[in-house]
Amino acid sequence: MEDSIFLSASVPDPKRYPEFAETSNPVAITSAVRALVHVTLGRRVLVWGGHPAITPMIKVVAEEMDLDYGAWVKLYQSRYFEDQFPQDNEQFRNIVFTDNIENNLDKSLRHMRERMFSENNFKAAVFVGGMAGIIDEFELFEQLQPGKNIIPVLSTGGATLNVAKKINEKLGDDLANDLDYVRLFHRKLELSEREDRFSSPDAQPKDIVNRYWKRC
Repeated sequence: MEDSIFLSASVPDPKRYPEFAETSNPVAITSAVRALVHVTLGRRVLVWGGHPAITPMIKVVAEEMDLDYGAWVKLYQSRYFEDQFPQDNEQFRNIVFTDNIENNLDKSLRHMRERMFSENNFKAAVFVGGMAGIIDEFELFEQLQPGKNIIPVLSTGGATLNVAKKINEKLGDDLANDLDYVRLFHRKLELSEREDRFSSPDAQPKDIVNRYWKRC
């Protein structure tokens, strides 16, 4: 889809990255991820790189919504982590496995991210919490998907705060202060609450007005 949404998110590990954990808000991170799934599922394809803390959150919300989410999510997973794949991966039918490059973590992640950003056409990227990988994904996203909407949810803290510093434009105060994440994402993604949810992207009308469950 031409208006897919990229999610870059993680809960900072205080042992590995105390500088990011110190500013992060795990409750806000969870709430933001849940809200993004609620807003996009059945309306926009959500793409992310597999993370053991984030994938289970997405699975739980998708199941709570009682919607066949297989066609609406796209999970990229590097085979570098093959022996550590979360069990929840098995629930996502739309998984893209990327190569383990020379058994090197940095090279393998770079390869996975290059594929994510070259194989999809995104409308926006949402950044939530996170550690150093969030910054790497932001920089590569800007390089391979220039001009797309960048949404750093500042209230979640972590490396997302560093992403905001790298953006050469004024950010709205709502990214730091609006904790109603459902409302925030509807507004920032320009996605109307009146859009219906569809079984698959193929079933969704091309004309956005024809997706509305309630006509003006």
